[in-house]
Amino acid sequence: MKELVTSRRVMWGDLDSLGIVFYPRYYEWIDACGHLFFEYIGLRLNDLWDNRGILFGLVETSCKYVSPGRYHDDMEIVTAAYELKRKTIGLRHVIRRAQSGELMVEGNETRVCLDCRDPKKLHTVAIPQDIAEILEKVI
Repeated sequence: MKELVTSRRVMWGDLDSLGIVFYPRYYEWIDACGHLFFEYIGLRLNDLWDNRGILFGLVETSCKYVSPGRYHDDMEIVTAAYELKRKTIGLRHVIRRAQSGELMVEGNETRVCLDCRDPKKLHTVAIPQDIAEILEKVI
């Protein structure tokens, strides 16, 4: 299993009125780490769109909140693929405090392969064989 570890610090703008991370921020970070994971394994999503007319669109996401993030917490976000199907890939994200390793959030996302050559007629397609082979190697 190949993992991408991304570091991040909680900043003032990430907080809600209680002084903890505003929950949509975790979804933003997870989405960004999903894109970075594809890049890390050699599949730049922008290149797939430009050169092959496909994208991996987000169809499902979830988070389990364990411990609240606070101002200036240093975090590590560990991203890994955990499931590959004919049209979808599942990514798992574990967010921990960098110093203690304390679990903060567990997140999952499912991305589906989309033919986006005509944005008015988006539809799912099987993951092309060469891309599936790359994805199989990282699970």
